[in-house]
Amino acid sequence: MDERRINDFSNDASRAPTDPENRRGKDRRINRKSSLKYFLFNGRRERTRREEDKGKVFFFDRYHPKLFAAISAILMLSITDALLTLILIANGSTELNPVMAYFLRHGLLHFIIAKYTLTSAGVVVLLIFKNVFITRAKIYAHSLFSAVIFAFVAVVAWEIYLIIKIF
Repeated sequence: MDERRINDFSNDASRAPTDPENRRGKDRRINRKSSLKYFLFNGRRERTRREEDKGKVFFFDRYHPKLFAAISAILMLSITDALLTLILIANGSTELNPVMAYFLRHGLLHFIIAKYTLTSAGVVVLLIFKNVFITRAKIYAHSLFSAVIFAFVAVVAWEIYLIIKIF
């Protein structure tokens, strides 16, 4: 190597890192992919990466398939609960939940839409806060998905029992 080439290397090392002339290729931080493509297909983040970030609220665009199954189960059980409730009401039962009784007074469609919307809103809140540690209960919020599924299964089982008892 000649002396001029060696001096070029020493000059490169003395340049400030923010000097735009010191770049050796494309800027890796520039996202050339469509964010819609990431949102719909791949996503970017599935979990927190640092220990100090656990317990903070983050919005992710990739979720575990088990979480998707839990959300689907909750929504399907909610609709099943609504339909079974309507069957019981048609046979002389009454709605004990005052919020749902209010919507039932306005019609069947209002009742089903309100049931689904309120359940969906609750699922979204659980999803947003799924990585938060609930100190009083000493559990992570994502474990509440199992509790909600269990509660809905118990309600649906009770309604099925009542329907069998009626007929």
